[in-house]
Amino acid sequence: MYHLYTHNDLDGVGCGIIAKCAFGDQTNVRYNSVNGLNLQVERYLDRMSIPDHPYDMLFITDLSVNSEVEKRLNVFVDEGGHVQLIDHHKTAVHFNQYEWGLVEVHHRDGRLASATSLFYEYLIQHGHIASTETMDQFVELVRLYDTWEWEEANRVEARRLNDLFYMLSIDEFEAKMVERLRQGQGFFFDEFEEKILEMEEGKSERYIQRKQREMIQTYVDEYCVGIVYAELYHSELASELGNLHPHLDYISILNMGGRKMSLRTIHDHVDVSEVAMRYGGGGHAKASGCTITEEVYRLYAAEPFELEPIRFDATRNQFNVKGAESGVLYESWGEDLLFVYAQAGEWVIEWNGESLPFRFPTFHDAERHMKRQYGAWLARDDVYVQMLKDQLINTRASRELERLSLTSDRDDEKTLEDG
Repeated sequence: MYHLYTHNDLDGVGCGIIAKCAFGDQTNVRYNSVNGLNLQVERYLDRMSIPDHPYDMLFITDLSVNSEVEKRLNVFVDEGGHVQLIDHHKTAVHFNQYEWGLVEVHHRDGRLASATSLFYEYLIQHGHIASTETMDQFVELVRLYDTWEWEEANRVEARRLNDLFYMLSIDEFEAKMVERLRQGQGFFFDEFEEKILEMEEGKSERYIQRKQREMIQTYVDEYCVGIVYAELYHSELASELGNLHPHLDYISILNMGGRKMSLRTIHDHVDVSEVAMRYGGGGHAKASGCTITEEVYRLYAAEPFELEPIRFDATRNQFNVKGAESGVLYESWGEDLLFVYAQAGEWVIEWNGESLPFRFPTFHDAERHMKRQYGAWLARDDVYVQMLKDQLINTRASRELERLSLTSDRDDEKTLEDG
């Protein structure tokens, strides 16, 4: 008998689907949360008798156990039990010290790995399953979505597969996929699935648009972070927010009901798996997560609670446009105005008319500084035009004062001459 304990997200369930295709009725699959795995494995070790079940095999995929269960598993293997842990998270690489551990962040060809793609390779190499075109397509879609590479590769069907996963129960999704993979006619969405996916896409777009208006910006440790509360469409929402606000180091999505925090970044210089590890979580460099502990709640929810949502840049301007060397106007909280313009090959920022003691090589660098330090947003044309009017009025007033001053000086000179 083959026993598979795996995660309850698309990548974890993908492992269960592949296992069902490989072993059929000879497999027992259990889907677990991150916190539920240790209890399941302990129960397995408590009830498993090696002499009575000498050929039983335990697979653990897309999750890793705590140190106590890790020790018990190693003793179990030393006594003749069969275990194989397969994972792709950096936080689990220490399991490679065991003969029963297989943790790879990348495939040999350089692609980021998922648990499903690693498990599929393992089953093929050990003769448990034969590679088919349909199976290859399914595994690749799961990998693309779980590693967050689907957007860069423009493989929207990977996102749609995840959407379908969350629209169906795990049992229904598993049964549909197992049947489709066994048929071997190429991976596809049937007519019913296409219809409900189209409906879901409209719903997700409206949800994401609403959540965009709720995000706040703050600093957590050394990072400038966008924080939003959301229960659905985490990857899609984070991708949209990250691209709209590239000055943010990463996006934090809090699912308060599920007590989970998801972290996403579009930047190569930020590794959110390291951030998640600070709070007992983990994942990939660009997509990670952790449980909302007391510390996470304080840093990402309680302390930023009073902050106002981030403001969007004006989108229909004809005059106040980004990159204009003559000057671009930004607004900030408290009616502050920031004006950025090119001068002698560099970019200068004026805050309420006073030059900041910085110079920036590009407009992008200057804008990034304004957005990170001042929470600034591109002003609308009418605000920009009003600023120009005020400047013109002030310039005329200054010239008039100067003229009057010169006239007064001449009158004084005449008086002295008359005397």
